[in-house]
Amino acid sequence: MKSNNVFSALFLIFVLAVSGCAQTPELISSNVPQAKNGLEVTVYNSNLGVVKETRDLSLADGLNRHYFEGVASQIDATSVKLTSSDGSFVVLEQNYQYDLVSKNKLMEKFLGKKITGYKVVGDTKEVVEGILLASSSGELIIQRDDGTIQVVYVNDLVLPKLPEGLIIKPTLEWLIENEGAGDKKAELSYMTSGLTWKADYVAVVDKDDKNMDLTGWVTVTNNAGTTFNDASLKLVAGDVNRVQSPYVDNMLEERLYSAKAGAAQFQEEQLFEYHMYDLQRKTTLKDREQKQISLLTADGVGVEKEYVYESTGGWYSSGDNNKVKVKLNFKNSQDKGLGMPLPKGTFRVFKKDSEGMLQFIGEDSIDHTPKDETIRLLMGNAFDIVGERKRMKITDMGCQYEVEWEVNLKNHKDEDITVTVLERAYWDWTITRTNYDYVRESNEKIRFNIPVKANGESKLAYTIRYNHC
Repeated sequence: MKSNNVFSALFLIFVLAVSGCAQTPELISSNVPQAKNGLEVTVYNSNLGVVKETRDLSLADGLNRHYFEGVASQIDATSVKLTSSDGSFVVLEQNYQYDLVSKNKLMEKFLGKKITGYKVVGDTKEVVEGILLASSSGELIIQRDDGTIQVVYVNDLVLPKLPEGLIIKPTLEWLIENEGAGDKKAELSYMTSGLTWKADYVAVVDKDDKNMDLTGWVTVTNNAGTTFNDASLKLVAGDVNRVQSPYVDNMLEERLYSAKAGAAQFQEEQLFEYHMYDLQRKTTLKDREQKQISLLTADGVGVEKEYVYESTGGWYSSGDNNKVKVKLNFKNSQDKGLGMPLPKGTFRVFKKDSEGMLQFIGEDSIDHTPKDETIRLLMGNAFDIVGERKRMKITDMGCQYEVEWEVNLKNHKDEDITVTVLERAYWDWTITRTNYDYVRESNEKIRFNIPVKANGESKLAYTIRYNHC
């Protein structure tokens, strides 16, 4: 369509609105549902969804006013975009109507107008008529024809019509300038809150805690205010920046799954600096529904159990921690049975008891994890392993402090273990003496790997010198 036609249409509307004396151009109004060719819903894990539809609109030549019902009630109206596939029409104006029908809205609209109500008295209905002055919690204040005021509770109200401005569904309204009458293919897209998803993982470790069978699920929650029927579903994992962070309606229900998923249903691909998971079939997202879909399944994933003792004290304080943490570590790599980017979510871990029954042994959350990265899951505290940290001596050397530490580890298990001891450090430091090798993980963290015999104990002793001048 030529640009001067659009300008002419806009100019005509402006002149008519200002003058008020010319005849308005004929508008063809349509709110009849049009043929839907495709629906795609992309859900982010930050209370955000992007909806895309392709529709056939029946348009007359010239100006048309078109109504589209059934959009999400939590739509971001500023994100709505309606475009012509072949460029034969343009949108001159769009409005989002969301003043939905309710009892309170009806009462507000009929203030100052005559209404008819019925009050049940025994087996009969008493007619109540008059001008509505106020209403609250079913109580009406009306002015009768004789001028008297009546305060009454009514059982039924009969209203003559739906007041102007009230609608039964959220509706988009467009003023469209179209060239050539007929069915036109249109593409509609908008953003909405009320859509979110999260991942849940269920792992079952084997008898020796060396391997696990892993199942991944996604939970999609639709509180957007409409149902998306037969939609293509895509899930985006990543931390997408937004100008204003939306409120997250945390209605997600914690669920446990022990059944193994079927074949992979999602195809993963990179999208900008995020990852997208495309469901390889159509699905329906009902309003106010949670839907669980299997994401992945992997058997025989290698895991390593790690015991970790971490000090809680400072450079001179022993702290009060004697708990040894238990972690399950695995690498998200193809040779370990995985190798796909894992979206953030909750890991729940189970193990079979002596009777073959699955028992829950711990859970932890993970962040978005790329392939080939190591995941460390905190399961809890070891029952039969105890740690104790003591400061043995501190020496003031002017611009230096020298501190002697001992960490005693007791193993009450019937098997040999290795405990990872994590010590905190500050300032510029040097270890001047130690009975075990160490790794300088950072300027604030030192790692020791201490072997402890079955039903035995081991003692880590080291001296650290701080330079603080």
